[in-house]
Amino acid sequence: MKLYSINAGLFKLDGGAMFGVVPKSIWNKLNAADENNMCTWALRCLLIETDDKRILIDTGMGNKQDAKFFGHYYLHGNDTLEGSLAKHGFTKDDITDVFHTHLHFDHCGGTIVRDGEQLSSAFKNATLWSNEPHWSWATKPNDREKASFLKENILPMQESGRLQFAPVEENVSIFNEDITLKFAYGHTDAMMLPIIKYKGRTIVYMADLLPSAAHLPLPYVMSYDMFPLKTLGEKKGFLQEALENDYVLFFEHDANIECCTLKMTDKGIRVKETFELEDL
Repeated sequence: MKLYSINAGLFKLDGGAMFGVVPKSIWNKLNAADENNMCTWALRCLLIETDDKRILIDTGMGNKQDAKFFGHYYLHGNDTLEGSLAKHGFTKDDITDVFHTHLHFDHCGGTIVRDGEQLSSAFKNATLWSNEPHWSWATKPNDREKASFLKENILPMQESGRLQFAPVEENVSIFNEDITLKFAYGHTDAMMLPIIKYKGRTIVYMADLLPSAAHLPLPYVMSYDMFPLKTLGEKKGFLQEALENDYVLFFEHDANIECCTLKMTDKGIRVKETFELEDL
């Protein structure tokens, strides 16, 4: 098995929304805001290459939206999904499976592309993965979250005939025994976190349970989370498990830190070491 970090660009989100109840005087030291209170975040996907599969975890936000949309989210940077795949010798047609941690636009937007009025999968040979409760949640969204679930990102997956649902069972494996799933329910319903055994280590793709290393302190919960107290409990349990088992945390949205390990401090569980995946 080989793992590759796939960078699909950078974007911006409101700093207050990303750090919830934490005052700007504190979070601005962790991720400095621009004049519009916007902070820069990564769209970092993960490619898993096995003997017979090339599994892409999340796909960034894509580029099919209109100028008004990108006026809110400021997609920028030199990295693209296609370019990052090519850097490692792959094309979209090489991908056998696209695994979505959840269906918010910044995690699945690159899966579906637009050709004129036609919407289709960018990954012609790939099975597209979600799970049944999350799919139901995303396709019948509540008023608070519906801006994150864009029908043009989601419904064409089903229309492609390539959509499959992962079983919602803790530690279930759908690819091989070295890749299992953990479920989280605070950010959105039934978000999936891949846990990967790699080079003698355990790597966890953090999705939006911990979008960045700056979110390690327990109260640092995004305003985007549907059930913040649920997130708080999930973070607390996961961080203790990760500390005890020396997990490597792989961050999807941290613009500067790709991976880290953890240590206990007098302020709680914090970053021990930071590094890039290729340095493992």
